[in-house]
Amino acid sequence: MPLPKSDNYTIDYIYSLPEGQRAELIDGVVYDMAPPNTIHQRLVNRLSQKITNYIDSKQGDCEVFPAPFAIFLNADDKNYVEPDISVICDKDKLNDKGCDGAPDWIIEIVSPSTKRIDYGVKLFKYRTAGVREYWIVNPLNNTVNVYDLATDELTDQYSFDDDIKVCIYDDLTINIAELLK
Repeated sequence: MPLPKSDNYTIDYIYSLPEGQRAELIDGVVYDMAPPNTIHQRLVNRLSQKITNYIDSKQGDCEVFPAPFAIFLNADDKNYVEPDISVICDKDKLNDKGCDGAPDWIIEIVSPSTKRIDYGVKLFKYRTAGVREYWIVNPLNNTVNVYDLATDELTDQYSFDDDIKVCIYDDLTINIAELLK
């Protein structure tokens, strides 16, 4: 597990990293990011495609942004994250650098090195920043935790075989096992 750098960093540090090196900044603490594995990338691609196809079929205004995509959660220089998937419905939050403010829906794909951060630090940060829905997809045990942060509750924990209802869309369900076939 990458250890956080516990000094008080700012976004300037993130932009000073060498080309190809990625990190996130949460409340001034830097979390180095390891390269994703194959199942991680497959999940990001298939989920992004499923959500984009749904939005397009409804002629919706939301956009899907897979990582790397910069999210500036707060109006400060202490928070910068790159969720695996961000769904953003307010176009005014988008600019050339990324998204200023909370996405409507964030999906994180768990890896052994990010479990503690995804289930703890990021859950708290996303909730307090105003993210409406947060999914933690865990290919290590084939589960998905769905948090309806708009109502401030854990909707449920699902298996990859379940049809999972999306909270921000009334008529969208996702079956992870079907996506991976």
